[in-house]
Amino acid sequence: MTALALAEPAYAQDIEVKPLVDARVRYEHVEQDGLARDADALTIRVRSGIEATLDGWSALVEAQGTLAAVDHYFDGLTGDASRPLVADPQNIALYRAQVRYQSKAFALTAGRQRIALDDERFVGNVGFRDNAQTFDAVRAELMPLPKLKLDVAYAWSVRTIWGIDGRGARPQAVGGDNVFANLSYATPIGTLTGFAYLVDQDEAALQEYRLSSQSYGARLAGSRAFSPSTKLAWQLSYARQSDWHRNPNRYHANYYLADATLSLGGLSLNGGYEVLGADRGVPFTSFQTPLGTNFKFQGWADKFLTTPPNGVRDLYLGGGYGWKDVLGADAITLAGTWHRFRSDRLGEHYGKEIDLLASVKLRRTLVSLRHARYRADTFATDTDKTWVQLDWVY
Repeated sequence: MTALALAEPAYAQDIEVKPLVDARVRYEHVEQDGLARDADALTIRVRSGIEATLDGWSALVEAQGTLAAVDHYFDGLTGDASRPLVADPQNIALYRAQVRYQSKAFALTAGRQRIALDDERFVGNVGFRDNAQTFDAVRAELMPLPKLKLDVAYAWSVRTIWGIDGRGARPQAVGGDNVFANLSYATPIGTLTGFAYLVDQDEAALQEYRLSSQSYGARLAGSRAFSPSTKLAWQLSYARQSDWHRNPNRYHANYYLADATLSLGGLSLNGGYEVLGADRGVPFTSFQTPLGTNFKFQGWADKFLTTPPNGVRDLYLGGGYGWKDVLGADAITLAGTWHRFRSDRLGEHYGKEIDLLASVKLRRTLVSLRHARYRADTFATDTDKTWVQLDWVY
């Protein structure tokens, strides 16, 4: 009897290559009391790159460019400072360059990357701005149990929205030893997360290190469906912040958030109360979130990107309605939110704001119209902002 050895041929696994392309065109108009002229900005932002994946590994590189087709605005670095700020300077830069390994229970990402944690209140991508925010970092995500996740990142540089010409108090990048740590567990009433965010803004020109802080807290986010068309979602969050590293201030400040959204078919109703607390009324001793996606919070007029010395309390109510597969569009959305702003300390009435949104999604294209109307009582000045925006993603 003759034994035959059968050898299977070895096939090299195919590398999957995916192009990355997205484009944005946005017109922004701003009227602000106290400034002699209005701002008009027409910007075009394009990102393009490539991602290659093989057996759990991936490598990604992506560049971006921003062009000011109409530049009748102050971009924070150049332009007419008698016009309002529109924080979209012209730019060309490396946006992301990362290597990633991912398995069922573990992921590791190294290089220039997007990091967006929880609701992005403390650490986010600032995606509304054309140049956005990325991090030179190493990030590890561990899922040792089905409901348990540990997410830890060390970032040695924050690539800001100010782009390659950034300087002074609006730098191109901010170095420092930043540590972001989350431990989350899925409970029957929502995901419970404990977090520690250590922010090291190690640049003297950036408020002389006064934005370096350590924040420790917890967050609960969950939802419950009562029927196929009825759902209630909620968020509760608390944090305590104090100075860290080279910050010359000595302070403690608290953060609170309570938020609920009721969805009834296409109708949604939202309300909440957010507090960024104060210590003793000295600048930069209130609760600060310099790495957050702050456009999402406390109004689109951007009056509270830096928390005032006496803190801020934001009571907000909103609602919206969405239609799917109507008039040839994939989705149409109308929404609005009302804000009332007060100080956390001394009970000052800062002002009120109304934010309105209309959007239409058609396959890969999203067209949106936004308007923000801020009316000042004791803080900042009356401001109106209007945006018309088109986003396209390949």
